[in-house]
Amino acid sequence: MELRGCGTALVTPFRADQSIDGQALFDLARWQVESGMDWLVACGTTGETPTLEDSEWRQVIRIVAEAAAGRVPVWAGCSHNSTRHAVAKAEAAAQIPGVTALLTANPWYNKPTQEGQFQHFRAVAQAVPLPVVVYNIPSRSGVNLEPATLVRLIEAAPNIEGVKESSGNIVQIADLITQTLPSFRVYSGDDLLALATVGVGGSGLVSVVSNLIPAETAGMIRAALNGDWAAALRVQRKYFRLMQGLFKETSPGPVKAILAMMGRMGEHYRLPMVPVEPATRAYLEKLADEMGLLTPQTAHAR
Repeated sequence: MELRGCGTALVTPFRADQSIDGQALFDLARWQVESGMDWLVACGTTGETPTLEDSEWRQVIRIVAEAAAGRVPVWAGCSHNSTRHAVAKAEAAAQIPGVTALLTANPWYNKPTQEGQFQHFRAVAQAVPLPVVVYNIPSRSGVNLEPATLVRLIEAAPNIEGVKESSGNIVQIADLITQTLPSFRVYSGDDLLALATVGVGGSGLVSVVSNLIPAETAGMIRAALNGDWAAALRVQRKYFRLMQGLFKETSPGPVKAILAMMGRMGEHYRLPMVPVEPATRAYLEKLADEMGLLTPQTAHAR
């Protein structure tokens, strides 16, 4: 997997009746591709995946793959806190046409040891022929995947070809990069740390903010990877407050709120996710307006 650049962790649009809004998802994914995104991620954290039924999970992945139409790679999220279920999801995702890699996160709630995580990720990777990207997100899972454990995993399952690093620990990220071969891909899972990750040798970003500004985010990462730090920093400076604002409340609440303001989807969630608080909404609307996101060109109400 020689993939460098920026991928979008897509939201999952719902209708008011709680069904999947397939047209909104297709349009969003297609817009991402046409804006220069390097790959798409279906059914990640930003996609409210824990609330999806198995049939809906497959539906979302199929829609994203259809929208991508082979123009960019598609990663399918196949995380679960039961190893048996994670393996089953990985096997199912690998059969969906257009899926090019799998993304799988630390088991949550169980709080497995490093050995438990090693065995979990190894079992998932060994069950499928596709490249696997491990997703280290301690803030959601309650456990951190340490660099030494990931090095063991790469040796045990060679199709583990990358990691989405969302520990927020740039020292750990740099440590991991020094311990792995250049062919192993380390992606930032945090928009705010994307340039820092590229700066220490990372391969790019799996982004939330790119749901809103795909061309700009992809351009920022492309510039950094090409060594044009002046251009990359200009984009970061312009949109830094937007990146911060998307986590003013639990994601994907803020990003879905702004997408609805832009007219790209309805603002609907599944419990336990709820709409953002009124004060947050007012802040986000002001921020989006200042960033030029609420122009007539983007505000095409559905």
